[in-house]
Amino acid sequence: MGTPEFAVTILDGIIKDGLEIVGVITAPDKPAGRGRQINQSAVKQYTVENNLTVLQPTNLKDEGFISELKDLKADLFVVVAFRMLPEVVWSMPPKGTINLHASLLPNYRGAAPINWAIINGEQETGVTTFFIEKDIDTGNIIDYDIIQITPNMTAGTLHDALATKGKETMLRTIYNIKANTVIATPQNTIRLTDRQNAPKIFKEDCLVDWNKQAKETDDFIRGLSPYPAAWSKLEKDGKIFTCKLFNSSTTNIYSKELTKVLVDEGFLFPCKDKYIRIEELQLEGKRRMTWKEFSAGNRIEDFSLIIE
Repeated sequence: MGTPEFAVTILDGIIKDGLEIVGVITAPDKPAGRGRQINQSAVKQYTVENNLTVLQPTNLKDEGFISELKDLKADLFVVVAFRMLPEVVWSMPPKGTINLHASLLPNYRGAAPINWAIINGEQETGVTTFFIEKDIDTGNIIDYDIIQITPNMTAGTLHDALATKGKETMLRTIYNIKANTVIATPQNTIRLTDRQNAPKIFKEDCLVDWNKQAKETDDFIRGLSPYPAAWSKLEKDGKIFTCKLFNSSTTNIYSKELTKVLVDEGFLFPCKDKYIRIEELQLEGKRRMTWKEFSAGNRIEDFSLIIE
């Protein structure tokens, strides 16, 4: 059970390891984009390409769906980046229902653990497998793996690293369940000095606060790159533009003019203490560009940074 590309990596690993997938559950197709063309989830596209049985319920409690699910006679349900399941679903298979979460539980429970780990300046994160229970992300832990967060890592690069590591962790978990060797650990027995949550991120949450120091701002921008993307406001000739920012890094250049953007192997945006370097950006109505591509048709010096 899954929807995005992250889940595809795990599904592909399970299939290529020779385990039998009797069915795949994913989100219904829906219109998207300006043309309102029907869009299939990444998992749906993979199932079609690999001739797998796929179910796409709109209501997970629907009697017809529950009946189809029972008919699959699955021993185990594997959930990766899917919806919250009702008890009638997660309690169905004899071996249980397991989930892969992109954090070291019980830290960073919630919808956006990858983003928040970078935003909060963590030096490590990981993946955790656990048995699904009534409350979201709270079930007994089966296994986990740790990944180091490097200084220039973005949410996108961390996402890919966690998907690869998650595939290994999930396969190990499945085989341990098959061998009846799992000793699950209740999350309430794990003590953390500073537990963080990972709530869903909305557009208004992505506005950059330039009054913060460079390190915190750099973490914020990288933690939202490439999606949903940090953004700021620029002004030119009395007109205000929104601008998405990607792939930042800190500098040792102290900021002086608090609204002025400079050029030095990238665009330098002023924070409370120092400048940060932005290598890619996207002005509203334009495509995403590297700083060199943007400079070919625009002068960043003509824009002023709006600090709120």
